[in-house]
Amino acid sequence: MAKLIVPPPKTISLSDVSIQAERALQMMQQIRQTMLAPSARKSPPVFNLSQLAALCGIEKGSASHRMGRGDLPQGQLNSTGSRREFTLAEARTWVREHRKEQLRPAGAEAVTIAIGNFKGGVSKTTTAVTLAQGLSLRGHRVLVIDTDPQGSLTTLFGLLPDTEVEEDQTILPLATGSETSIRYAIRPTYWDGIDLVAASPTLFGAEFVLPARQTKEPGFEFWRVLDLGIDDVRADYDVIVIDTPPALSYVTINAFMAANGIIMPLPPNALDFASAAQFWNLFADLSSQLLAQRNMNKSFDFIHVLLARVDSADAATDVVRQWIGQTYAEKVLPVEIPKTAVTGVTSAEFGTVYDVGGRYDGSARTFKRARDAYDSFVGHIEGSIRQTWARQVGGHV
Repeated sequence: MAKLIVPPPKTISLSDVSIQAERALQMMQQIRQTMLAPSARKSPPVFNLSQLAALCGIEKGSASHRMGRGDLPQGQLNSTGSRREFTLAEARTWVREHRKEQLRPAGAEAVTIAIGNFKGGVSKTTTAVTLAQGLSLRGHRVLVIDTDPQGSLTTLFGLLPDTEVEEDQTILPLATGSETSIRYAIRPTYWDGIDLVAASPTLFGAEFVLPARQTKEPGFEFWRVLDLGIDDVRADYDVIVIDTPPALSYVTINAFMAANGIIMPLPPNALDFASAAQFWNLFADLSSQLLAQRNMNKSFDFIHVLLARVDSADAATDVVRQWIGQTYAEKVLPVEIPKTAVTGVTSAEFGTVYDVGGRYDGSARTFKRARDAYDSFVGHIEGSIRQTWARQVGGHV
């Protein structure tokens, strides 16, 4: 019998990798065109009168009565004439009028919040985007800064980091020193009330530029680049949300040092818990080395741990939840983000629960559970923001 000769497996060259990369990019473009058709750009939700009233914290009848005064947007009847609908911009005008006592007081400046974790897959970017959207729905003006070269947050805002974001539209010019204010990189988004500083793979360069400048430039403090860069725009926004890379990088340290507060999304499972412990340990060591040697200090107005992607069917969840509670104590927010079909579907469509509005096709009960959880989360963070403003102005807000 003839011996079967099996050819050796073909090796994979760098040109093969380049071909694969191009195929992946083309697929991403096809997916976006499908998900975001027909304009290949995301569009914000619209709101009916009941939803508008809920956003304003008033009864539907009160909203109808207020419309009679004619001093707020009147919305438009839908195509069938069955109900009145309001655009996001119109809804935010109503909200800012009815919640004006809850907005940033005179003399206060933007509260900066860094979203961080040592690893990916913990809902870090989703947390950043939903926080920004939720705060905007409460009337706040928000700037979102994507500092992750992977650009997941940028993608959620309908932009492809690889092809639609140039190097000079990211924070890299701040890192190189060619720009001193982040204003050059700020762009509007499809979501009224949220501006964006996008990210692209070129941001990997910051991890080389910053230590090089630290070595060559006397007096340079690499960890203050982003902090100083946003000084020029703190008066333009109520909140600045920074999404960070899933690593304790030079850029992540910049984000933390620029922040008034930190939020760590943490799924209650053993591996994520261990990773978080390592994250805090490394951050504490590094920051103390940086600052203590220079007789400097850094304080945060708040640090919150958010239980995210909570799977109630996982028997180990309760045990790890106890570990988290014992470790982080009062830093653990009294709200959990459930792992539901809603979050899976919306992320597959480059969206969040706030993008869905009233258009979710699945279980209304499941959607409400997810939306209520995020609303509660945003409400708790708004409370921390208002406490920070109170400290800034030396009183109560």
